[in-house]
Amino acid sequence: METLMVDRIHSSLRLFMHRNAIFLCERLCAQFPSETNLQLLATCYLHNNQPYAAYHILKGKKLPESRYLFAMSCFRMNLLREAEDTLCPVNEPNIESSIQVPSGATGNYLLGVIYRCTGRMSAAAEQFTQALTVDPLLWAAYEELCILGVAEDADECFSEATALRLQQEHASTSALEKSNFANENRILSSSLPSSLGDIIPKQMKQLHANITAEVPGYHHVRGTALHVQNSTTSNIVQFDTPSPATAQTSSIVPPPLFRNVHAYQNTISVDAPAKQKANGANQPLRRKYLDEARLKKVSGRLFNQSSESLPRRSARLSRDTTINSNSNISQFGGNGTDHSSGKLRVNSSTPSKLCSTAIRSVQVRKGKPRATENFDEGSRNEVIDEMWTDNEPATSSSVTTDGRFFEQDKAERIMSQDSKLAVGIRELLGLLRLLGEGFRLSCLFKCQEALEVFRKLPEPQFNTGWVLCQVGKAYFELVDYLEADHYFELAHRLSPCTLDGMDIYSTVLYHLNAEMRLSYLAQELISIDRLSPQAWCAVGNCFALRKDHETALKNFQRAVQLDSRFAYAHTLCGHEYSALEDYENSLKFYQCALQVDERHYNAWYGLGVVYLRQEKFEFAEHHFRRAFQINPRSSVLMCYLGMALHSLKRNEEALEMMEKAIAADKKNPLPKYQKALILLGLQKYTEALEELERLKEIAPHESSMYALMGKIYKQLNILDKAVFCFGIALDLKPPAADLAIIKAAMEKVHLPDELMDDDL
Repeated sequence: METLMVDRIHSSLRLFMHRNAIFLCERLCAQFPSETNLQLLATCYLHNNQPYAAYHILKGKKLPESRYLFAMSCFRMNLLREAEDTLCPVNEPNIESSIQVPSGATGNYLLGVIYRCTGRMSAAAEQFTQALTVDPLLWAAYEELCILGVAEDADECFSEATALRLQQEHASTSALEKSNFANENRILSSSLPSSLGDIIPKQMKQLHANITAEVPGYHHVRGTALHVQNSTTSNIVQFDTPSPATAQTSSIVPPPLFRNVHAYQNTISVDAPAKQKANGANQPLRRKYLDEARLKKVSGRLFNQSSESLPRRSARLSRDTTINSNSNISQFGGNGTDHSSGKLRVNSSTPSKLCSTAIRSVQVRKGKPRATENFDEGSRNEVIDEMWTDNEPATSSSVTTDGRFFEQDKAERIMSQDSKLAVGIRELLGLLRLLGEGFRLSCLFKCQEALEVFRKLPEPQFNTGWVLCQVGKAYFELVDYLEADHYFELAHRLSPCTLDGMDIYSTVLYHLNAEMRLSYLAQELISIDRLSPQAWCAVGNCFALRKDHETALKNFQRAVQLDSRFAYAHTLCGHEYSALEDYENSLKFYQCALQVDERHYNAWYGLGVVYLRQEKFEFAEHHFRRAFQINPRSSVLMCYLGMALHSLKRNEEALEMMEKAIAADKKNPLPKYQKALILLGLQKYTEALEELERLKEIAPHESSMYALMGKIYKQLNILDKAVFCFGIALDLKPPAADLAIIKAAMEKVHLPDELMDDDL
């Protein structure tokens, strides 16, 4: 009963029937109270988004799995201190943290996330590194290390040594499961009566229960379903194989016992009553020879069948093998059919009843879904071969010859599987190497190098939502908004329900002034998930583009309410408060963003802009420099850092920084304009005019550029050109704040220099 209930609970969870799983699991815990069953109930509550229920169930429990689930409940309830104490108890200082943390790599990962959320970045990096050491394929841990900016090269993390280690771990695990399975079946076969037909269903059920009780984690799998078919000849016992959930919840997967026992039983006992009536006293001797003969034929057929069923997951090894035509082994395809004619091929020398029984056996195998085969096919066939060959007479020369063939075939299969496993591991690590290196470079804002790595991906991998979004983000950081728009649009079209990265996509459309497309994107994201912060960021960008900063602020605050750990939403709130000149609240939201993500350079930049406007130039220089240290390739950050240095009268440093900004992005007009301002302050008028002439080629319709040229011509006493430049600046319809300044400067062109306005 307990096994059946556990199976139904896992089936309900697998089919997202969470309420049904909770109900059944409550009945399970009432009938069979144990901490293991409480863990399953807590899992059901966590699946149903009820962490508080799991919290109360597991509070005070000591088993590692219970501690991990309890810590996960605390984390979801934002009880970070309690989650940390559960994962890493402070009352055991002599034990290494890697041993204390339950659930291995995932436990280390969860503890690392808790450390990151509480601002202990070095401790978080240690836990993520430990998680990768335990499980090199835990991509989330490497992703976190990249976000922290401390990840090692992907070539080192997913190296050839890692591939060898994974192959060795898989081989040792497979060997352990194989030996356990073989030992169990040898014990089982030695305890069986001479005729399997003599075992009644009750005894078979008890025998199966005794064996499965010794397999760790078997309570996670589908319960044994015994279907007894009562007939006049024999009792046929059928066994269900474990469910697919086994591979996800249990580290050691129990094998399906007696996969072909019904065929063997039918072969031995199907004609027993009739032969007993017909032969009388000669029954024991005749029974012996018949059993041996049929055993040879059935075992040969089953060996052949198992070797043909293996290629369902790999290349068909048996196609390259020629079986001796003089043997009495019947040939069946992988599904029991002749692929050339679509009919079963049966050896003419085999009795009709035996053939029909074998056909039924093949049909039962055919009916088993592939998803239920949760353990290594080669290991299973090898053990089944051992079970059957142990019962065959050693004096049979044909069986001996067949045995050599089967041993050779098994060795070839094992070698082939090992080689395919090695190739598979290397292919997977090669893929992770490219993805990891591209993501690492992107997090270090080495965007051009990241793009080159992503372009090396195979086409099916490149054309996925995650990769296309990473490419779009790289172009966004390079201030190439057209290319970023192209790749974000491809990602959204390919995976329309993926919301990750859509906040950046909406900002790209904001910079492109694509109001119609931005509005459509926001409506689409809201229709997909109204509770996603990305959707409300897109809505906020719509109103920000329309200069409705108050409404935009409300939408960004909604995103913060939905996910307080979403750093970009805090930063967008800070931008809107800054646009409303509410600098106090702007500083608060920028600081909140940095509490969530210390490497969120946009927040450092926002703080610098606020302090620059408040003329707190030292604070501005500090925050711009922090942003520049995180993203040292941003032309915008270099430019603003140069502006802060210029305000601090450190003109030489400012000029050097402006040169770097211009070299980083030759299409960015801002550093050229600021460089001309610095040169004007240094009274290098000719150089300043040359820089403005180069700027005119990039931004020919910038009014502030012509106003600055007019001021320089006034300083050079070239008054006609000064008036001409001021006139062009007015014609370009400058902002209202600049309009009055330009008019005043134009009126004072013929006045002495000391009366000129210095606001330009």
